[in-house]
Amino acid sequence: MERAWDVEVVADSDSRWKWGATVAPALAGDRPVRVHGNLLLGRSVPNERQLADVGAESASLRIATFADTVRRLADTSAEVVVLACVGGGIQSMLHALSRAWTGRARRPVVVTGYVGLVYERIVDGLLGRAGADMVLANSSVDLEYFRRTYADLGIDADSVVPASLPFLGGAPYDPAAAGRDRPFTVTFVAQPSVPGSKVERLYAIRQAAEHARRRPDRRVLVKLRGRVGERTTHAEPFHYETLLPERERPANLEFVYGAMSPVLDRTDLCVTVSSTAAVEAMHRHIPTAVLTDFGIRERLGNQLFLGSGVFTSWAALHDGHVPVTNPEWAAANGVRDPQPFRVAAARLAELVEADRLPPLRPWLDGRRAAAYLPTLLGQYGLSPEGVPLAAPANERSFTTRTVRRAARRAYGVGVRVVEPQIKRLAQL
Repeated sequence: MERAWDVEVVADSDSRWKWGATVAPALAGDRPVRVHGNLLLGRSVPNERQLADVGAESASLRIATFADTVRRLADTSAEVVVLACVGGGIQSMLHALSRAWTGRARRPVVVTGYVGLVYERIVDGLLGRAGADMVLANSSVDLEYFRRTYADLGIDADSVVPASLPFLGGAPYDPAAAGRDRPFTVTFVAQPSVPGSKVERLYAIRQAAEHARRRPDRRVLVKLRGRVGERTTHAEPFHYETLLPERERPANLEFVYGAMSPVLDRTDLCVTVSSTAAVEAMHRHIPTAVLTDFGIRERLGNQLFLGSGVFTSWAALHDGHVPVTNPEWAAANGVRDPQPFRVAAARLAELVEADRLPPLRPWLDGRRAAAYLPTLLGQYGLSPEGVPLAAPANERSFTTRTVRRAARRAYGVGVRVVEPQIKRLAQL
């Protein structure tokens, strides 16, 4: 058996940890890997339930500040480091690791990419990733755009490598299961911030409930990311479970949580506004519907499904419409490829086995981005040279927010609970 690779995954939320922890073995091919998780302390750091839902196996898992993570990775002997963060965090980590690894005879290969569909701030995100040894593209459409963008800016376009979302998989859809093993099941996959307004979210959840009422022969699942009050990758100000009181819930409607794959195992029609779950469902040949009720807008991210054949509305779904995915669109967008990581795995093996890698060279440097870079690095507790500061800015801001939240919570309890009790006792 080949020697196992050690892979350090740096992630800043539950969804990005899932991506990093699953992309590592996919990139290794048949070679065994030991995944070491480094979760960055911050507002989206996953809790125990979210980690359990991700279900990723790791040899070790630690939560630390950005600066402490840099200090630890400075001496790592791992073959690979996977950066699964937002673009600004990736660029800051590239600067910090570039400086920390100066003079090393050998350094890890640095890999990064995108946790889901890429539909907003695309150039900003690409420049945040520029300087990594490998930038994974989840589809041939992304691959072409990413490489063209890098080439236009003088960045090594070959660092962009074809791949796919690493968590595409699961059992192929069995259309005979509906009626045999279960009622026909419609799963509405909710997103924390799409749509974003309370009015739009009320409409969405009420339409799901209306579908359950109109189609009592069906089961309607509302798949939610986080429970009420939990932080996920994106803030969720209007949680669907709080928007639909129990008295308004049909008996055949159910809110479900946890991993996506087991929910898709019992789904006959996946409905969403623009969730990556649509791609997961298409990969398994599950009928999929992308809603047009809120328009087709870049802000929603559903413009990416143009040409897929899956656009429809709640009204059409109520009438029994079931969209059919265009197989050509699926193939061009990283869906249903039986070996999506073959090129990336070969490239990674070549880099790991190289005698010496060139130093990391983040594209946003002091000459190209003299006004922007110091501010960006400062947000992650780094000096303009990429050195961790004694008291990282992100750690201070996180601590400050935590204290303020606790103070507001204590004040609210005092006003709602303690003060009335004191007044009641005073009247005895």
